[in-house]
Amino acid sequence: MRDDFGKVAVLMGGDSNERAVSLLSGGAVFLALKRLGIEAEAFDPSDRDINEIQSYNRVFITLHGRGGEDGSVQAFLKSKNVAYTGSDSLSSAIGMDKIKTKLLWRSLNIPTPDFLQVNEKTSYIEILDAISVPFFIKPSNEGSSIGIDKIKNEKQYQEAFLKTSKIDTNVIVEKFVDGEEFTVAIVNGKTFPVIKIKPSNEFYDYEAKYIKDDTQYICPSGIEKNKEASISEEALKAFKAVGCSSWGRVDFMMDKAGRHYFIEVNTSPGMTSHSLVPMAAKEVGINFDQLVLEILKTADVK
Repeated sequence: MRDDFGKVAVLMGGDSNERAVSLLSGGAVFLALKRLGIEAEAFDPSDRDINEIQSYNRVFITLHGRGGEDGSVQAFLKSKNVAYTGSDSLSSAIGMDKIKTKLLWRSLNIPTPDFLQVNEKTSYIEILDAISVPFFIKPSNEGSSIGIDKIKNEKQYQEAFLKTSKIDTNVIVEKFVDGEEFTVAIVNGKTFPVIKIKPSNEFYDYEAKYIKDDTQYICPSGIEKNKEASISEEALKAFKAVGCSSWGRVDFMMDKAGRHYFIEVNTSPGMTSHSLVPMAAKEVGINFDQLVLEILKTADVK
């Protein structure tokens, strides 16, 4: 048993809408740490008093969604002087909020699709004036494509708004980019090769991410080498603009004219069999266990 990392808690589960995915991520990380000879324990804050986390030297965060990616657990760990993986509380909170992230990116001229925050008083005409059909409706503070719908007419919008507003009081509509989706994984200030995502569904929704096995992940991405390097550099800039550190992922779309638009930042990406960061790491010869070790090395008190 190696002792250079002390006792590690794998923070997983929780009570967000992404609990099931978090348990898969946490389980995979826990087994990797065991294989590496690191003293590790699974820690589900839904089952245990979170204050018990103080007895660990480091925390590997695999919580997804609210309570895990929104900065609250990061602020708690900092208050207890416990080292943890991932971004600090402020950047986690910004990264979780699609509206804040996109406003920040826009202020820095980082390309992102046009968007509008909507509420029950927002008319469909207002949306059409700002964003053409089709468009996406999303909860501002959810991940894993939960609550996202592609809207083509007013009836669809009204039904989707009722559903999405129950998930999050902050609802965003975003211009549809007619093109392909890509992602850039980032670990300790370095980007991994870009992955192109080709779902069989109309877009990369929850089902395509976690349930179906026919989503295609293409790496190398097919983007011309110099252009991919330039986009990766800009993705790292977008990541750092939010204040993010340690590890994460930045997703972007590319339209048919070859213009790219950053969609969102993910400060606690999945670590499941379908997950993108392990796939990208594998392309540069880093296996799952090595990836877990590299991420654990970034743990500190932020």
